[in-house]
Amino acid sequence: MKTISGKRIMRIISLTLILHSSLFAIHSQAQVVNELENKPKIVVGIVVDQMRWDYLTRYYERFTDGGFRRMMADGYNCNRLSINYIPAVTAVGHTAIYTGSVPAFNGIIANSMFFDGKWDSPVRDLRYNGVGTTTKEGMASPHRMMTTTMTDELRLATNFRSKVISISIKDRGSIFPGGHCANAAYWMDSKSMDFITSTYYMKELPKWVKDFNKKKLGEKYLAEYGRKKDKNGELVADFWELMYDANTYVQSAGKQEKYYDQRTGTILKYLPYGNTYTADMVLEAIKNESLGKNPEGVTDFLAISFSCTDMIGHKLGPNAPWIEDTYLRLDKDFKRIFDALDAQVGKGEWVAFLTADHAGSHNVVFRQEHGIPADTWPYYRIIKELNDTLKATFHLDKDPIHSLECHNVFFDNSVVNANPRIASVRQDMIDLCIDILQKKSIVAYAFEPKKVPAYIPEPVRTMAINGYNPKRSGDIQVILEANVTEDYDDGYTPKPSHYHGIPLGTNHAVWSPYDTHIPFIVMGKGVRHAWDDQSHTINDIAATICSILNIQQPSGCIGHAIDVKKK
Repeated sequence: MKTISGKRIMRIISLTLILHSSLFAIHSQAQVVNELENKPKIVVGIVVDQMRWDYLTRYYERFTDGGFRRMMADGYNCNRLSINYIPAVTAVGHTAIYTGSVPAFNGIIANSMFFDGKWDSPVRDLRYNGVGTTTKEGMASPHRMMTTTMTDELRLATNFRSKVISISIKDRGSIFPGGHCANAAYWMDSKSMDFITSTYYMKELPKWVKDFNKKKLGEKYLAEYGRKKDKNGELVADFWELMYDANTYVQSAGKQEKYYDQRTGTILKYLPYGNTYTADMVLEAIKNESLGKNPEGVTDFLAISFSCTDMIGHKLGPNAPWIEDTYLRLDKDFKRIFDALDAQVGKGEWVAFLTADHAGSHNVVFRQEHGIPADTWPYYRIIKELNDTLKATFHLDKDPIHSLECHNVFFDNSVVNANPRIASVRQDMIDLCIDILQKKSIVAYAFEPKKVPAYIPEPVRTMAINGYNPKRSGDIQVILEANVTEDYDDGYTPKPSHYHGIPLGTNHAVWSPYDTHIPFIVMGKGVRHAWDDQSHTINDIAATICSILNIQQPSGCIGHAIDVKKK
């Protein structure tokens, strides 16, 4: 029997190592190619305005297999994702989702903000005109958003070959997700109910949008719903008929509870048909823009925000059967969209994620009736109290406080700074306001946001810091006690929104989990199914989607990518 020489053994070992290294390199290169080239053909971002996380589990048994259930069964479920700033409101939430950032960096601190001494919408831009409308609702752009979005980064990463379309009934629900570089952002004109845009994006609506508007589906949905007149001849309407027998809505309170505002008016955004109308527009965009079939072979992005859930939620609170009904109807709209993507793009070839811009609390009276601590934040009365006290103390003729938006006290600089004597006592006025606010039982903390007290516990302290932008925020920040909800002005009842002394519906904005715990599910190409009970923040959404697409994170992103990819 021949023996193998030591040199031959070394040669065999060397060849084996070289072969192993080559195979490893080939495998590694294949992994890189697969990661970089095997991207989804389209990402569909879905924001459901005012959706609490627990609606997923609360209504699960009644959902269809093709909507919410499909996402939960096939996707990566983040069960403990929360907003990490205050206030938890629409404009701020949509911006945070898509920028991966917080108001301290992205600059969107509220739904209404001070600009040049005037109170205005954060998307208002008088440099541009509306397209498809003659109203001021089209004079808008994302110019006040100070960072990029994941949609911007996708456009940059593909040298602007990716197509980005954004759709919502609310302007801010469309404009901020679309980013600075969107091909188009569409929102609904409240008067005509047509989908419109701004000259920021284009000079003329595409033919398919014009054709869609000609169908006047908004009017048809309202006609199906029915219109009534009150004794004064004004159009009013009761809430819509439930899809199923009222006795089957076992997760909801009765139809006649006194804490609902039983009037929807004749406005589409207060009806679930507005969500269906949004889905109709989405389906037209998928088809006519050939989304997910980009001739350049790059990923497209469709951003959708369903707004009616928020408007309905404000009037009712989470326990009305009509809220349950709204989500059962929305579930069917989800299925329509997913089926269309399967048909046009291909099953398994696209990615979709679901989240919310904020959640919402249970109605104050409902909680009190069940022995749960609850109170309201009557900001109109508080503004009056602060102004009356300051005028009497400092001998002022005009109100020095302009507003109390999202628990920020904004002094009116046109009043305070116009008079040197008044300007000289500004700090004294701030101190007096803080003293008044801090003594209220519904207030946990009141302070100057530039001087956040160290004794405020986490995570509220960080939420206050994240929500403060020195160029745009107020002079005083207020942190409410847990279980405090601010009164909601619904446009029908006197301010604050009481009917016979009872707060109607609900609101959102505070740090409590009922306003800040939101859903996040991502499903589709390359995404594994899992249930994640680790803590994540709203900023992680953009980081995660950018990781799936292997593109740069937005310029102000402070989030961390969640490991959702298949192993």
